[in-house]
Amino acid sequence: QVQLVESGGGLVQPGGSLRLSCAASGTIFRINDMGWYRQAPGKQRELVATVTIGINTNYADSVKGRFTISRDNAKNTVWLQMNSLKPEDTAVYYCNAEVYSSWVEVGRYWGQGTQVTVSS
Repeated sequence: QVQLVESGGGLVQPGGSLRLSCAASGTIFRINDMGWYRQAPGKQRELVATVTIGINTNYADSVKGRFTISRDNAKNTVWLQMNSLKPEDTAVYYCNAEVYSSWVEVGRYWGQGTQVTVSS
């Protein structure tokens, strides 16, 4: 079994910064892509950013230039640095990862979510 544990959410004023962390633990052979998604009240969950095992990144247009995703393969950890935060960034942020527990066992896992609130 694999667990993803997020941390780093909170309340921040517009223009401020937060850094989210997500650590994977359990039976891990390899982690392919890792990413962050978010869900605002009344809206569908949407992709924020992803990073492959080869450190290729992809961002939603709404966060390009403000958010940076990074990972440490040795620590099975992914971060999301969020700068110039806007009220519309308010949401629950979820970590996601595609994890191989062996050469043939693979699953996609979600963290429990961490609340980010941008408000003055």
